Amino acid sequence: MHLNPYGEYAVLLAASLANDWPADRGGIVARTREFGMTVGFPEEPEDHDRVRRVIDDWLGAVDAAEPRERARILNALMAEAAAYPRLTDHDDEGWHLHYRDDDARSLAHVLSAVISVGTSLHLATRGMHRLARCAAGEDPGDPCSAVVVDVTRNGRQRYCSVRCANRAAVRRHRARSA
Repeated sequence: MHLNPYGEYAVLLAASLANDWPADRGGIVARTREFGMTVGFPEEPEDHDRVRRVIDDWLGAVDAAEPRERARILNALMAEAAAYPRLTDHDDEGWHLHYRDDDARSLAHVLSAVISVGTSLHLATRGMHRLARCAAGEDPGDPCSAVVVDVTRNGRQRYCSVRCANRAAVRRHRARSA
């Protein structure tokens, strides 16, 4: 059963782009393929810069301090990028929903729609707290600003990696021992 075509993978794609920005348009397209997108994108001269703006705007939602502010930002992004939902069966992959106009196929526009809707679906179904910066960013000695998309069952993921979690645990242990 495939109910949510823009859910978890879209917000994970956005985090992947934010945490490891590709050097060129080809890198962005390759990343979209890694996360399951199959639609082709006609090349436009400003694609790399436009997608960077999409990610920067999305980071505003990541960094929002309050759920209502996060929702306001995502609503604005969806209003800018999305159209009414459409059933589609492109590439004979099975029927699913698109949240954009059929003719809106520029890389930046498609990613804006996919990422804003996917992030909204992820947060609405799993909880508004499930998107943040790595908790290791609170450490002035070794900050980490990576985006964390919490897809855990218990909803308590705070670190982007085991490495960051372990470093934070070591710092807490040393602080207690001092």
